[in-house]
Amino acid sequence: MQQNETPTPETGNEFYNQRLANMERLKEMGYEPFGHAFDRTGRLANIREQFEEGRKVRMAGRLVARREMGKSIFAHIQDGSDRFQLYMNRDSVGENGFAAFKVLDIGDQIGCEGELFITRTGEQTLKLHQWELLSKALRPLPEKWHGLQDVEARYRQRYLDLISNTDVRKRFDQRIAVIREIRRFLFERDFQEVETPMIQPMAGGAAATPFQTRYHALNADMYFRIAPELYLKRLLVGGFDKIFELNRNFRNEGLSRRHNPEFTMLEIYEAFGDVSTMKKLIQDMICHVATTVFGTLRVGSEERIIDLTPPWRSVDYNDLIIERAGPDWFDLSIEQARKRAETLGCEVDMDWSFTELTNEVYEKLIERTLINPTFVTRLPKELVPLAKRCSDNPDLVDVFELEIGGCEIAPGYTELNDPLDQRLRLEEQAAGDSSKMDEEFLLALEHGMPPAGGMGVGIDRLMMILTGAETIRDVILFPQLKPRNATE
Repeated sequence: MQQNETPTPETGNEFYNQRLANMERLKEMGYEPFGHAFDRTGRLANIREQFEEGRKVRMAGRLVARREMGKSIFAHIQDGSDRFQLYMNRDSVGENGFAAFKVLDIGDQIGCEGELFITRTGEQTLKLHQWELLSKALRPLPEKWHGLQDVEARYRQRYLDLISNTDVRKRFDQRIAVIREIRRFLFERDFQEVETPMIQPMAGGAAATPFQTRYHALNADMYFRIAPELYLKRLLVGGFDKIFELNRNFRNEGLSRRHNPEFTMLEIYEAFGDVSTMKKLIQDMICHVATTVFGTLRVGSEERIIDLTPPWRSVDYNDLIIERAGPDWFDLSIEQARKRAETLGCEVDMDWSFTELTNEVYEKLIERTLINPTFVTRLPKELVPLAKRCSDNPDLVDVFELEIGGCEIAPGYTELNDPLDQRLRLEEQAAGDSSKMDEEFLLALEHGMPPAGGMGVGIDRLMMILTGAETIRDVILFPQLKPRNATE
C-alpha cells in the first residue's frame, strides 16, 4: 500500500470499516493517523515513581479505556510498563481536541502533554493540555478487555495476548528478569559469555534429529545446532576456563507440553571442575534467581508448590530403578525385564536393549514423581557418551540429571577429556557410521582438554517451574504452531 493510499474497506466487517471512517474524520480534524516520534518524559512507570503534583510531563501509550462525563472525559493509556489515568475538558484541550478525542477508538496510540494532579479519589492523573494521534488501530482489541480466550489465538496473536492479559505480560517480564539475573550471577563469578556457530557441518553434542539446510557457497549440507557442547569444549582446549553460552538450539522433533523445536539453553563449562562443581553452581544459581526475581524459594502454582530450599536431594539412578521396578531388576534377563516393564505400564519396543528398557522405566514411571529438586546421579554410560566414567564402576558415568517439577531441567557432567575413550564411546554411538564421527572435535581433545565440569540448563523448562506454567508454549513468546493453511 502506498503511503497516502486509503485502505480498502472490508466487506461485512463493520468494526474495521467504522475504524476506517473514524480515521478519515480524525484526518479532517487535523490529526494524521500514523504520526511521528514523540519525546516522552519517561515511561508511565517512571512518571508514576517520580510523581510530583503540578509537574508538566509528556507521556504516550495505547488508549485502553475512556468514559465521557458530559463536559469532561476520563481515560487510561497503557505502555509497556504501566497504566495511567488521563483527564480533560473543553477548556484544557480546546473544542477541536475535545471533539477529536471522542472519535478515538480503544487501541489507538496517542501522545499526551499536560500537568500531573491527584483526583479526589486519590488517583494519580494527567490533566491534558494537548494530545497527538501516533498510530490508528484499525482492528479492535479483544472484546471487553478480558483477553483472548481461544488458546491457539493467544499463541498465534501473542501481541493481543500481551496487551490484554496482564498475567501473560508479567510472566514474560519475569523471563527477561531471570535471564538478566543468570547473566549477572555468572559474570560475578568470572564466567565469560561466548558465541559458537548455530549452523554446523555436523549435528553433535546430543542425540536428536537436526534441521538440515544447504550452504550453497560451500556446496555442503549443514545443520542447525542441536547443542553447542562440542564447540564450547574446543574453547576449553584453547584456554577459556570459565565460559557460558545462552543459545538457541533446534531439534526436528515433536511438539508437546514440554517440547518446542526451537528452545533456549544455557551451557556452562568450568575447567578444573567436575560434576560436584556443577551441582553447587546450579543450586546456587536457581536459588539466586528465585529469590531475586520472585522473592521466594517456594515457586510454581497454587496447585503444586515446589520448594527450592537447599540442600537438594541427591540419589543414584540405579537406586530409583530398584525402588520402582524391584530389587532384582538388574538381575533379570532382557526378556524378563521386557515383561516386567510391560506389567508396570510401559510400552516397550522389542528391539530395545536392557539399558533402553531401564531408561523407559525411569522416564515414564519415575521422573514425573520427582517434584522438589533432585539430582539423579551415576547414569549408564550408554546414555551419556560425552561424560567421564565413574572411577568405581566404568559402566556408569559421573553425571547428574537435575529433576524439578517432574521434568529434567539440567544435566551436569564431569566431562570426558580422554580422547581415546571419547573415540570409543562415539564409535559405539555411531554404530559403525563413520560419517557421524566428529573428527575435528576429537582432534581438539587430542591437544589436551583440562578436566572440567559442564552443564546445560533448559531455560524454557526452568521458566515453567518458576512460574507454574502448564505448557512450554506459555513461556515462549512465539512458540511453533502449525501454519494456518497447513493440511494434515
